[in-house]
Amino acid sequence: MKNTPPLPFAPLSVNNLSMRYHHKPVLTDVSFEIPEGKTIAIVGPNGAGKSTLLKGIMGLEPTLEGEVRFFGEPLTNKRLAIAYVPQREEIDWDFPINVFDVVLMGRHGQLKLWQRPSNIDREIAQQALKDLQMWDFKDRQISELSGGQQQRVFLARALAQKARLYLMDEPFAGVDVSTEKAIIELFKTLKSQGKTIVCVHHDLNTVGEYFDWIIFINARLIAAGPVEQVLTKENLNKTYGGRLSLLNDLTETMYRTQLNKAHDDD
Repeated sequence: MKNTPPLPFAPLSVNNLSMRYHHKPVLTDVSFEIPEGKTIAIVGPNGAGKSTLLKGIMGLEPTLEGEVRFFGEPLTNKRLAIAYVPQREEIDWDFPINVFDVVLMGRHGQLKLWQRPSNIDREIAQQALKDLQMWDFKDRQISELSGGQQQRVFLARALAQKARLYLMDEPFAGVDVSTEKAIIELFKTLKSQGKTIVCVHHDLNTVGEYFDWIIFINARLIAAGPVEQVLTKENLNKTYGGRLSLLNDLTETMYRTQLNKAHDDD
C-alpha cells in the first residue's frame, strides 16, 4: 500500500474570528481558508471591518475569539513567511530615512540582532526597487516622494522579504495609473512564483480583472471563493445592502470583464 503524501496546509486559515472596536462588535464569527498561489480580494462597504480583519489576522489588533493559522501554524512560527503592507495613512512619512534603507528593512527579519545586512541582502533590496521601477529614487528621503512612489517603496520592502504570503491593505488606494500597473505586474510575478496575495480592495470594477478569489465581508463573512462562483448579484446585495445605486450596471460590467478574462485564459 502506497503512502499518501500529506496535503499542504493553506497559506491562511481563519476560524470563528470575532473582534470589537471601542466595545462595538466589528467582526463576528468569520471563518475562511484560502488556496495557495492566488490573488484574493477582501471586499465590502466602508466600515465593514475589512482592514480590521487584516489587522486581527496579523495580531495588530486584539481579537475576542477565534484562531488564525498560517501554513498550519501560528503567526509566531511563520512570521518570516508573511509580508504585511499597511495603508499609507498609517505610516510616518516624515521619519528621516531614505528609500533604499526602507526597502532594506525588509531583510531585517532574516538577521540576528548583532548582524548587519550582507551584500546579498543589499542585492535583494536593490532588485526589489528595480522591480517596482524605484531604483533611481534610492537616495531620496521617503517624505519627498509622491503617494504612488511611497506605495511602491513599501511594496518593494515587502518584496525584499521573500515571503510566501503577502497581506496588503488597500494597495491601489490613491495611486496613479503607472503605479497601479506596476502593482499588477508585481502580482503577476509573485503568482508565477507560487506566492499568495491577499488585499483589502475598494474598487468593485476591477475585482474580476485583478483577483482570482473574493472574500465578501460586512461585519461577518458573506461569501468566499473563486471569482466565477461568488461574484454574483445576490452576494453583492447581501454585502452592500442595496447601497450601490448603480449595482446592476456595475455587476454587468464585472461579468463582462470576468467573461473576457476567462476567454483570454482559454
